[in-house]
Amino acid sequence: MKFQFLGTSSGTPSKTRNVSGLALSAHGGRDWALVDCGEGTQHRILGTNWSLHALGAVFITHLHGDHCYGLPGLLASAGMLNRTAPLTIVGPAPLRRFLDGVIETTELALPFALHFVDVDAVAAGDAPVLPGLAVRATPLSHRIPSYAYSLTEREVATKLDAAKLRATGVAPGEAWGRLQRGEDVALPDGRLLRAADFLLAPRRPSKIIVGGDNDTPDLLLDELRDAHVLVHEATYTQAVLDHVGPGPRHSSARMTARTAAAAEVPNLVLTHFSPRYSQAGGPLSMAAIEEEARAEYGGRLFLARDFDRYRLDRDGVLAPVDAAA
Repeated sequence: MKFQFLGTSSGTPSKTRNVSGLALSAHGGRDWALVDCGEGTQHRILGTNWSLHALGAVFITHLHGDHCYGLPGLLASAGMLNRTAPLTIVGPAPLRRFLDGVIETTELALPFALHFVDVDAVAAGDAPVLPGLAVRATPLSHRIPSYAYSLTEREVATKLDAAKLRATGVAPGEAWGRLQRGEDVALPDGRLLRAADFLLAPRRPSKIIVGGDNDTPDLLLDELRDAHVLVHEATYTQAVLDHVGPGPRHSSARMTARTAAAAEVPNLVLTHFSPRYSQAGGPLSMAAIEEEARAEYGGRLFLARDFDRYRLDRDGVLAPVDAAA
């Protein structure tokens, strides 16, 4: 699976960070998904290889503006680019009223259908959204209803035990292909090769969890047990959060890192940083956020930047990839 950040700031954009947006696709998948669509997301997409024609679904974690104000403009641009394929939009129920209001008041005529899915149906596990990904939603804790989306590969390709086949005296060819498809094969010499004897145990499906705004990361503990990646907010360092108080209902880097460590999730990507943090040194720096997280979490840790791209390989290892890759 691969994903790319289109915005990593909280609340308002900064000179180097747009507000929330994340593009994601499964291994070999043509369609891609967008998680959150803050204002300016469509402009960020112009600097990437993601196409609005191939967009399969949009997932909105919650209805604060820095996560959804960009959606009407993105839909309008997709229409002006002559998109005709229906588009699925998943989010809290009021999202439909928000979009319907914009469409009506601006007389927006879209040349494609919108298919709305209430996030509560996804949380119940009974709403298929994307062909290549199984999707679940987990309620979080914020000032308004907010959710995390878990995206898991639906199918994992099986692998042949090539060494065992060669040791059996079967050269690569048609028999290998049939065994790969799960078919038993009768050889010309009378031997019967059973597919179950030559198929390796499948790997665990890749699973990524992308959280919305949330002041209680531990709400994700159960869902994280079989996850490979957690993408979650770290709006503040703990000292700043203590000073700001509980009103904003966000997480600190320490809180998120502790949850990731408790769940033993191997890869953690922090995002949604307050614009007060800069690349300069000192207590209000990205280095301070990283230091706080590393004190709690020993896995692979990343602090997201706009346009950063990541690839989760089939062994569950997350790594950044070059923007041109």
